[in-house]
Amino acid sequence: MDQKFSDITFMERALSLAHSASNKGEVPVGAILTLDGKIVGEGENCPIACHDPSAHAEIMALRNAATKLENYRLPGTTLYVTLEPCIMCMGAIIHARVRRVVFGAYDPKTGAAGSRYSIGTDQLLNHTLEITPGICETECTAILKSFFRERRKKRPCTLPEQYF
Repeated sequence: MDQKFSDITFMERALSLAHSASNKGEVPVGAILTLDGKIVGEGENCPIACHDPSAHAEIMALRNAATKLENYRLPGTTLYVTLEPCIMCMGAIIHARVRRVVFGAYDPKTGAAGSRYSIGTDQLLNHTLEITPGICETECTAILKSFFRERRKKRPCTLPEQYF
């Protein structure tokens, strides 16, 4: 299978997980982990439902795959995620020895795969990652923008009376 075609196919699956997270009121981020062209783990954002600040989609996919493969190391795997991973997730990705990270939307505020930080490609750690950004970027960005637009409509910014 052509690499670009397979990247798009797997990112579309990650997008379906992002939609699932959104439907549950979570920030719409989805992730899948593949090994030899097969999905071995998947996850969606669920820090609110899980009462767990580390329950990002990437972490959930890594946990799912590690359990399935019965190994905390995941060499040779590719992680597909709809939003550029944060520092916490990049740390877990490095420790798991993921080979490649493919992401959709850039995160200019907290992105740790090139936007704000370059963890895993900066040659400062004991493991180096291959990063492929911008796969299905338009769709990945759109779901995030839509989610936050709707959230702002439901929760308008209100200041206490003391500010008036």
